[in-house]
Amino acid sequence: MNTSLSRALVTSAAASGLLLVGTGVASAHVAVDAPGASQGGYTVATFRVPDESDAASTTKVSVALPNLKSARTEAMAGWTSSVEKNAQGDIVSVTWTANPGNPGVAPGQFQRFAVSVGPLPKQEKVSFNATQTYSDGKVVEWNQPMNADGSEPEHPAPELTLAKSNGGDDDAPAAADAKSDKGGTDNTARWLGGVGLALGALGAALGLGSVLRGRRS
Repeated sequence: MNTSLSRALVTSAAASGLLLVGTGVASAHVAVDAPGASQGGYTVATFRVPDESDAASTTKVSVALPNLKSARTEAMAGWTSSVEKNAQGDIVSVTWTANPGNPGVAPGQFQRFAVSVGPLPKQEKVSFNATQTYSDGKVVEWNQPMNADGSEPEHPAPELTLAKSNGGDDDAPAAADAKSDKGGTDNTARWLGGVGLALGALGAALGLGSVLRGRRS
């Protein structure tokens, strides 16, 4: 998973700050993308945040998370990220704030914000209500569900469709990898230690034999 995560984050970083060119009104809203996301698994969710103001920049973005156990944000120059937990220790939101001196996402541009999250809920769809704050104080809530007729509302909530779980552990974060590596290292150390002891004993026996033969002669 570490290799896949690195590739996803590099791709996200490379696409950051691109201009919104040739996009329609329907696509000009906060959206989320996470290829391969599955129920109960872990994924890298990338939120695309366009600036829809004619004059103000986007300086803060907050996304609600469905009570997750893990959320790790990608380091971004000029931005500070933070996660919020509830009383039970579950992660309920992640927020990115433009640092002093950083104008944020300028009008006519968009920014990608990536976060590794999981385990995801075991349901077909999951929504991530988002709050977008502009430099002029305007706040836009992206939290509306799809209309009954299937059409898109004015401020739709970012939504993911999750594949059914394959029964495996899509996370197996670093802790599991570290445990496996540690186990292999310990076994190798024990084997080498045993070989060393055996050779030491053999050497001692040969040395003692030489001493005895020398005394007899």
